[in-house]
Amino acid sequence: MLGLPDNKVLLVNYDKEWELLFNQEKQKILEVFEGHNIQVHHIGSTAVKNLKSKPILDIAIEVDSFQNINYYIHYLQKLNYTSKGSNILPDRYYFLKGNPRTHQIHLYEKNNHFLNQQIKFRDILRKHPNLRDEYESLKIKLANANKNDKHNYTDLKTEYINRILKSYDSLK
Repeated sequence: MLGLPDNKVLLVNYDKEWELLFNQEKQKILEVFEGHNIQVHHIGSTAVKNLKSKPILDIAIEVDSFQNINYYIHYLQKLNYTSKGSNILPDRYYFLKGNPRTHQIHLYEKNNHFLNQQIKFRDILRKHPNLRDEYESLKIKLANANKNDKHNYTDLKTEYINRILKSYDSLK
């Protein structure tokens, strides 16, 4: 199941279909950008097995540069994504799909710090079930307190995420 109305926070149990849905969407993205040097990553909580998540597929696309941004916007629109521009989140273009929202894409230039941090945090949670469970407990608490404010929910998770990222090297 995917889909969440704007500004709502609802966590659902991990769904093994998310990986399949991501792979299907990744294939569509790779086909539409055939011949271009891009990478497509599954990020966010839907990319971590056994982690409760908002039912929205989080996708990151890495491109060489934003020089051809209108090209990327045009072809993502053909896949039913709506561009929200580059001023919503730092150092990226942001796209949404579905009503209610089912997918979101973060379009980054290669070697972007924010993307690297998202991938690193995803990989930490995949490798360390105790941290995944700790993060899930925090998410449940914050979701219950912020059911109608996704921005506050997200902001409140940041301290935990930054602390885990900072200690990453000691967790290997």
